[in-house]
Amino acid sequence: MKKRVLSLALIPLLLFYAIPVGAAEKEQRTWKDEIAYSVMIDRFFDGNPKNNGDADVLNPSAFNGGDFEGVTNKLNYLKDMGYTAIILSPIFANEDNGYHGDWVKDFYKTDEHYGTKKEFKKLVNEAHSRDMKVILDFQVNNVGPNHSWLNDPDKEDWFHDKKDISSDSSQRNIESGWVNGLPDLNQDNQETREYLLDVAKWWIAETNIDGYRLNQVQHVPKGFWKEFVETVKSEKSNFYTIGDVQGDADLIASYEETGIDAFMDYPLNTELRKAFAAPNQDLAPVLDAVKDTSLPNALFMDTQNMPRFTKDAADHNENPGARWKMALSYIYTAPGVPIVMYGSEIALNGDKAPTNHQLMNFKTEQELVEYITKLSDLREMYPALSKGDMKVLYQKGGTAVFKRVYGNETMVVVMNNTTKTQTIKLAEKDLEENKELRGMLNGDLVRSKDNSYSIVIDRESAEVYTLASKSTINTPYLIIIGLVLFIFAIFIAMIMKRAKRNRLK
Repeated sequence: MKKRVLSLALIPLLLFYAIPVGAAEKEQRTWKDEIAYSVMIDRFFDGNPKNNGDADVLNPSAFNGGDFEGVTNKLNYLKDMGYTAIILSPIFANEDNGYHGDWVKDFYKTDEHYGTKKEFKKLVNEAHSRDMKVILDFQVNNVGPNHSWLNDPDKEDWFHDKKDISSDSSQRNIESGWVNGLPDLNQDNQETREYLLDVAKWWIAETNIDGYRLNQVQHVPKGFWKEFVETVKSEKSNFYTIGDVQGDADLIASYEETGIDAFMDYPLNTELRKAFAAPNQDLAPVLDAVKDTSLPNALFMDTQNMPRFTKDAADHNENPGARWKMALSYIYTAPGVPIVMYGSEIALNGDKAPTNHQLMNFKTEQELVEYITKLSDLREMYPALSKGDMKVLYQKGGTAVFKRVYGNETMVVVMNNTTKTQTIKLAEKDLEENKELRGMLNGDLVRSKDNSYSIVIDRESAEVYTLASKSTINTPYLIIIGLVLFIFAIFIAMIMKRAKRNRLK
């Protein structure tokens, strides 16, 4: 009897899912579809206290205890937010207090504070089992300040002579100078070059990682990077490389010839931080900074080498949560691959290192976590948000509207970075006639009327619309549902009547 009741109850649900919803067909995943979360391993989560050694959570300049096992334990947390790739700070063995990974002492070993190579391979395998990619920060420009090679006469030519880099240095001096006083490797030396290339291949072959984020690209000759990219892709054809070139758009573009797949978009980052740190900022520079490019450049708000975006908001006496929502709404819907620094989802604060490297806290307010999850779901559901062409439809002060078009799919992003509710009118010719905009973040609905779309957007908020045919009442479906529910109600009444009769007997 219970089975019959359950079967009847499921009929409306099955009928509902049988109705086509016009969702885009699933396509083969490319790097443009990724959403990356950048993890500083030491500050994320301590999964195994046994490997802490001299870690000291009270000293922001020392190792604090985060490790491979900790990241592995939190993969579901990241997956649930929609992240499809993780970028890990350098994992190589470092000198004392080298928690950031920049003071390498052995490229072939993992740092003992993080765990063993076996534990790292488990992290990679667990990520892959969740369909998540793993990218490593790779520093080939320098080693730690006390590296043993410095005292090896046979390796004297492995380093450039010690010299600082001035603001007016030539490109040659930029490539040969010591950055932050760290011994600068000479990639023009054949032995040094081969060593670094062999290391890069070895980690791919040993652990099956999916990519490298290449640090301080402008401090290493382009010829080396071209050979580096060819080498890693010969080991794994779909291996991904992200270049960290800190400079203007022209400088970054000059490195495209190296074959690096994408670059951290620093010019856009500058405009993003200005625009979204406070309301009522002009969005024109942000929109102008988006250039047509075949490369899926990385969009980000902060990195481990700069103050937190939260600090920018705090400096303006603004609510960091509201500011982060505006910023994330843009980097998740504009062309490029979003990269979110660990702790952004809880608005971690901090100025220069190490204050910007605070320990992650997993027990704080979840509002931003939920918002990020919504944005991730939209990117997954609508390919236009990751692959589509972008066209600005409206921009005035702190308000902007742009559309992303991919095939037959059109998404419209509306941003109101002001302190007042705004009404924006779009001409039908900019979209399509006799359609409607369905809000995917807040549930707004805008139908075309009098040859235009009139959008009302709340202060300091964003909405992501999908352009669709005007919805109509599905009368046959409602009749069927009503009939099924009526029959179901009669059936329940009969059961109750029979049960009552049995009790009286």
